[in-house]
Amino acid sequence: MNTLFDLKNDVAVVIGGTGELGGHMAEALGSAGAKVAIVGRNSERGGARADAIEAAGGQAKFFAADGLSRESLEASRDEITAWAGTPTVLVNAAGGNHPAATIPPGSDVCQLPREAWQTVFDLNLVGGALLPSQVFAPAMIQQGVGSIINIASMSGIIPLSRVVAYSAAKAAVINLTLWLAREWATTGVRVNAISPGFFPAEQNRKLLFNEDGSYTDRGGQIIGHTPMARFGKPEELAGATIWLASRQASSFVTGQNIAIDGGFASVTI
Repeated sequence: MNTLFDLKNDVAVVIGGTGELGGHMAEALGSAGAKVAIVGRNSERGGARADAIEAAGGQAKFFAADGLSRESLEASRDEITAWAGTPTVLVNAAGGNHPAATIPPGSDVCQLPREAWQTVFDLNLVGGALLPSQVFAPAMIQQGVGSIINIASMSGIIPLSRVVAYSAAKAAVINLTLWLAREWATTGVRVNAISPGFFPAEQNRKLLFNEDGSYTDRGGQIIGHTPMARFGKPEELAGATIWLASRQASSFVTGQNIAIDGGFASVTI
């Protein structure tokens, strides 16, 4: 067991634990001693992940639920509580994108279907953060302890690619996280968000890699470019002001660490 972060008294619920990111987070929680409830729609992947955690000496069980159904989430919550006790950790790792909600080269954002936009928002914001928090937070608030971790994205901070609806939805997840953190700050329940960058999960593997393992053209642009390359060449940025939204940021312009008071800072090149 990992004794650096001892979670042996915690019950961790990982919504979307059947996926790549959520699954690895579930394994990490299990290695730290938490009882892990893997929640999702794919029983085969969820069961395999639970078996892997138990094979490593942890405690885990799969619970079937749909993140977009309050009734389904409530049923899983009751089953989890009966199995392990009141959850103290909630990881909201469900999410994804839809091809119809992207803007391929040559297409027009003005023609993006509203239905596709709504699908992506429902999946990432409603099912990926709002509903699970509404269902699992009350018991945490009642017992005065809990941690909710939403999975946002770097694309919710800086538009990194053509996934416009996904980027906007993840930006909304970040805003909701800030709102809930403020709302529940006095109850003992913490709410935070993690914003991963690109990594080869199942949903973007074909975007990033060819079958032989080499980068696709788009993958090379995404992975191979530095942050500076997204904004332009240094000689094109002279006199520009770049705003950094973080408590502590490493400036890719000056190479210096910038202490930020209040969440924002700017640097002029």
